[in-house]
Amino acid sequence: MSGSPQYLLALYITEHRESPPVPPGAVAERLGRTPATVIEAFHRFDDDGLVTYEPYEGAALTERGRDVAEDLHETYVTLSWFFRSVLELDDYEREAMEMAGVVSAETAVRLAATLPFDGESVAGVRESVTPLDDATDPRERRESVSTDQNGGE
Repeated sequence: MSGSPQYLLALYITEHRESPPVPPGAVAERLGRTPATVIEAFHRFDDDGLVTYEPYEGAALTERGRDVAEDLHETYVTLSWFFRSVLELDDYEREAMEMAGVVSAETAVRLAATLPFDGESVAGVRESVTPLDDATDPRERRESVSTDQNGGE
């Protein structure tokens, strides 16, 4: 995938809060970038088949783009939770957004296994970092990913 994964992730999150197509300005605001930079990323993603981009309208994820973005989002949620609850970073969402495309799925699964769970901290992270109301605990995703990686065992 060419371009920065954080743009695709930001589009995914924004697309859950606004109807597609998502204007470049909405993604730019989420990332603290200029709309022109987002438009460049949208063009690259369009060339890669991850989004459909229409000038003056915005971008919408394709099925393939949604699959890639969902994987990024799972890593993002795990990183956000880790940065908030373990490292106690103030700007945990921004850090997680920047790193989600760098950390492998296997690393995210292992990281999720180390996370503390007290029943309330998860809810706070979910509310602030996930676009969906039915997001799962990263450890539940860990079990799902482990099963998928082991051929359904």
